[in-house]
Amino acid sequence: MITHLSIQNYALIENLEIDFPAGLVIITGETGAGKSILLGALSLLMGAKFDSAHLKDESRNCVVEGEFTLEGREYIIRRVISSAGRSRCFVNDEPATVQQLGALSAQLIDIHAQNQHLLLSSKEYQMRLLDLYAGLAPQLEKLSAEWAELQQLKASLKAIEDSIAKSASEREYNQFRLAKLREANLRSGEMEELEGEHRMLANAEDIREALSKGVEALNPMGVSFVQGLKESISGLEKYAGDIPQLAELASRLESCRIECKDIESELENVLEKSVADPARLEAVENRTALLEDLMRRFNCSGVEQLIELRTQLESEVGGEEEMQVRRDELLGEVAAVELSLKKMASEITKAREAAAVKLGETISESVRRLEMPYAELKLEISPLQTITANGGDDIKMLFSANRGAGAVEISKAASGGELSRVMLCVKEIMARYTGMPTMIFDEIDTGVSGKVADKMGDLINDMAANMQVIAITHLPQIASKGKAHFQVFKREEGNGTRTNIRLLNYDQRVEEIASMLSGSTKSAAAYENAKFLLKNIHTTDIG
Repeated sequence: MITHLSIQNYALIENLEIDFPAGLVIITGETGAGKSILLGALSLLMGAKFDSAHLKDESRNCVVEGEFTLEGREYIIRRVISSAGRSRCFVNDEPATVQQLGALSAQLIDIHAQNQHLLLSSKEYQMRLLDLYAGLAPQLEKLSAEWAELQQLKASLKAIEDSIAKSASEREYNQFRLAKLREANLRSGEMEELEGEHRMLANAEDIREALSKGVEALNPMGVSFVQGLKESISGLEKYAGDIPQLAELASRLESCRIECKDIESELENVLEKSVADPARLEAVENRTALLEDLMRRFNCSGVEQLIELRTQLESEVGGEEEMQVRRDELLGEVAAVELSLKKMASEITKAREAAAVKLGETISESVRRLEMPYAELKLEISPLQTITANGGDDIKMLFSANRGAGAVEISKAASGGELSRVMLCVKEIMARYTGMPTMIFDEIDTGVSGKVADKMGDLINDMAANMQVIAITHLPQIASKGKAHFQVFKREEGNGTRTNIRLLNYDQRVEEIASMLSGSTKSAAAYENAKFLLKNIHTTDIG
């Protein structure tokens, strides 16, 4: 409940401090006195947007502070707004955001503003009422989370399918190019090897002739030059003992013999392999032509670039294959979540259908207490085309105020006064099921009077037995309920007008209610009537 409200520099309020008791709190005042200003200031604590026109003195900040209790805990919520429109929020002196303020205050207070009974025509409001009554919050939270997951999965699936579709023609081209490059069995350095082999094969006869001449030079006239060196070495070594210089010459000749022998051996080996091979030459030329064609086709300067392109294409084609696999996975995930959603939505539908019957009967019984003995309200559930974050159901609130009249949608069947009565009953039910600690009614009695107003006052008073109810009213029948009655009034001070509020004692309350009954000229009958309405209120209760 709200225990204290402090307002500084807001609209017509200079500085206002109000202590609120538990139970039913009545607020009255002439039209334009500033009752709506109080609600406007309180709405700031609920995260409402600030209108700079409400800044009374532009040289000072607007400050609104409320003290609340909830389940034994105390909360002090403060909002400070500068002349530049900058807003600062605090909860128990700790900085907070406007969103956090709204989330917390939604657990502390519910304001029924004027004309809010029009919400009864809103399907969203009707469904929220039914779900609250049915206690479906946990199931709906789970369904909403899975629905959000499904939207994310569908978005991912669409993105992949778009990518797959977009690259379809490109994928076929890439696969064709990759097949060509894989078929070529490319090797690094292959072109250089082919060029060397081609030169050898193309000049095979000239090479053999050169090699033959080299071999013949080492075997002139069929006599081995190497063998002759060997014999010369033996002759020198024979006399090396007598002429020391011959040993060195013999050693040098031996080195020449070994080198010539090696050269002769390699020349003969190369000569043996250097055979003209037209078939191999053709194969080399064909292979070279293939590589050159691939380089020209794919705009590459060498085999190494072709290999790099092949690696790149393998990666791209592999990525596309991975997308296909991921698409199939997502299709399975989407189907699984859709099945789960369908099952949850079906269970919620059954719970709603069962609760709709009971809620309709409960509201009907409550409304009948307010001088509508034949009132009947029904909630009709029907399936939607698709499942949404709130399930798969549509809802209609049907109402009939008169005996024998068929129930039709409430927006078409009820007058303003009838809607006010239905809304009061709805609020009473919602407050009961949410455990809301404070309910504020801003002229919920619009369109009613007399006995109906008295019955509405009794219902509001009954609500106040379990929660704090603040009722802003213009009807004496309702103003006479409860034990705390505040009067909002304007006073001319200096060069301006200020809004003030005061807690009325019994005599002041009689005066206020008599004024509400007969206007500015209060008759003796009005005073007597006011006292009659206050017959259950004792002076000790209100000071």
